[in-house]
Amino acid sequence: MAEKIKLHAVIPESTVNGPGCRMVIFFQGCAKLCPGCFNTETHAFEPSEVLTPAELFEKYHTGNIEGITVSGGEPFLQPEALYDLLQYAKEELKLSTVVYTGFRADRIKQRAEERRCAEHIDVLIDGGFEEANPETTLIARGSTNQEFYFMTERYTIEDFYLKARTELIVADDGTVRSTGFARVTLPEDSAKSPDSPDSSDSV
Repeated sequence: MAEKIKLHAVIPESTVNGPGCRMVIFFQGCAKLCPGCFNTETHAFEPSEVLTPAELFEKYHTGNIEGITVSGGEPFLQPEALYDLLQYAKEELKLSTVVYTGFRADRIKQRAEERRCAEHIDVLIDGGFEEANPETTLIARGSTNQEFYFMTERYTIEDFYLKARTELIVADDGTVRSTGFARVTLPEDSAKSPDSPDSSDSV
């Protein structure tokens, strides 16, 4: 039986969280607490929603995406759930997979339950967010210490130069949320905390 994912939030469609139109999946829980983290609400280990991969895609999949981007919180703190999610996305839905982590790739390679996730990852972006070294170009990362690992030939580094660093999403109820790799200040009566897949969410 598939492991349930402890979730912070899901954005069904985004164009600033990796190549093309992507579903963005934020895992809940992170112990690193990087200074300047965009998503402090992802740090606590109490999820807003708990779903299996099949339940997640049944609820949020629009049919218009080319892949998923996974962030957090820290996805590798839920290695079994992460593996099941990536496997389902790749094998059942033929979607591409991008994962942001605050851990370094060398650490992940040393742990079998985390290492096996790489079987279903197209691109891994590693490293904690460093507030003193922000990324200022349009490449899809939060700070310049973060490195890209291309696990398959699906994408190249050119695919991660985006048209914008952030986007605004307006919900049916009028609530505005920002996502991407830059902070956006929203009016207090309409804003939710920004959800960003930059690894500052993951660390």
